[in-house]
Amino acid sequence: MGKPSDSYHHGDARAACLRAARELLEEDGGGLSVRAVARRAGVSATAPYRHFPDREALVSAVAAQGYRELAERLAAAHPAPATPEDLADVAVAYVQFALAHPALFRAMFSEPCDPGNAERAAATAAISAYVDGLVRRAFRKHSSEAEAGPGADVEALSTAVWALVHGLAFLHLDGKFDASVPEVVADRVRAAVHANLGVAAPRPRTEQRARTEHSSESE
Repeated sequence: MGKPSDSYHHGDARAACLRAARELLEEDGGGLSVRAVARRAGVSATAPYRHFPDREALVSAVAAQGYRELAERLAAAHPAPATPEDLADVAVAYVQFALAHPALFRAMFSEPCDPGNAERAAATAAISAYVDGLVRRAFRKHSSEAEAGPGADVEALSTAVWALVHGLAFLHLDGKFDASVPEVVADRVRAAVHANLGVAAPRPRTEQRARTEHSSESE
């Protein structure tokens, strides 16, 4: 292997370091150093510091990428959630993202990050506003249908729902809940969201599928 070089253009070097950091996170489960990132990116040991003053700044940049990708995943799960069931679908996408990118998710929420990093702050604010907005829409829809009183604390409910879903993500990541069957995970998350909103959850989709398969076999 040749000597690391700094022949990347400015933007390319930063992108190369971020790619390397993401790869190392997924491989090592959080063991990340600026020196290791430089080796993986193929640049000199000092090159990353031109873009990231320290490890925390590097982790913040990686976390910002993760927040943007999470927001895209949630929006793809349902572009305009307006009911508890829509909200449950988005919650499932949140947990699925955590399970698909465990090291990145931990870097986003568990790793020390640079509090002054504007990129991370903007990405964090965007995902926070997105979650708050979708919970408010779903709750207003449900409240209208249920004729709930005007004194309902929507902000508190928004916090409770995010805390619930975020906690479920880490409980699955940490092995407190079995995450080996995606459909079971999805049913568990949906049931928890509906319970938190005080509405009856639909029949678990795994049970629905089992009933359909049994019915088909009986014909």
